[in-house]
Amino acid sequence: MPSFRQQLETIERWRRFPALERLDGARMALTFDDGPDPDATPAVLEALGAADAPGTFFLVGEQVEAHPGLAAEVAARGHAVGLHGHRHVEHDELADPRADLERGAAALAEATGRQPTLFRPPYGRFSEASYAACGELGLSPVYWSAWGGDWEPIPPPRIADLVVRDVAPGAIVLLHDSAHYAYRESAAATAEALPAVLKAIAAAGLELVELRGRAS
Repeated sequence: MPSFRQQLETIERWRRFPALERLDGARMALTFDDGPDPDATPAVLEALGAADAPGTFFLVGEQVEAHPGLAAEVAARGHAVGLHGHRHVEHDELADPRADLERGAAALAEATGRQPTLFRPPYGRFSEASYAACGELGLSPVYWSAWGGDWEPIPPPRIADLVVRDVAPGAIVLLHDSAHYAYRESAAATAEALPAVLKAIAAAGLELVELRGRAS
């Protein structure tokens, strides 16, 4: 889990750089960061497909360049595709944030045939320059209101429990379909947790939706 200091810093940045955190009405969204990755993206797609459930995938440009066919499959299955940067690094470390966003967006557009309209910064933290670039490029910034803690090596039931406790109208759930930037060796546990999560959302009578950006 992020340290207490990191959480406080993130809260302060969210205040300075507002973005979508929740939805209106009796709706929820499942979002997946850090892919596409052969490790778990296919299994996540299968789990969503089995329930005819939509997802929103925030793809990393360098991952898309490595696995363009998988990025194309995410889009072909009808899921929303957003940008998670070209490199998965803290924005304070980027010399030219706009160039990073532009390169990542170009990679997504080439692989999926879609120009991304959504952007979630790595670790949920913008810099002043990257937030400005996000607006200049017409990208809608997105955060989250719930998570599964699945960057850690925890089992599927624990991931499901963390999400299910926050199943509520308006929730935007943060999950990951790659372990490439995390503390665990595989993201397969996330895919295995999805049936229980999807069952809880259905039982709550909530509509599962994909996120939409400014140009959608």
